[in-house]
Amino acid sequence: MRFSQGEAVCSTAGRDAKKCFLVVEVVDEQFVLIADGKLHKIEKPKKKKIKHLASLGQISQETAQKLTDQQLVTNGEIRKVLATIKAKKGEE
Repeated sequence: MRFSQGEAVCSTAGRDAKKCFLVVEVVDEQFVLIADGKLHKIEKPKKKKIKHLASLGQISQETAQKLTDQQLVTNGEIRKVLATIKAKKGEE
């Protein structure tokens, strides 16, 4: 499975199982860096194996563009994006 920057994912293994994160950076074919703005902040994202993540099928285009352009992304922005995505998933 291939993830992209700004994609919302959910952890399927580890102590953070069932928590939602945003992909901050794709390291290689096996690893990505993820952040949730609370426990794992943008300043120190968590390195996670791709096989331990499930995509939520949503990509924040605005955040992805900021990450690509290496602009400042705040932890508040990440929390807001994840809250919006969770609310949309709850409606479906």
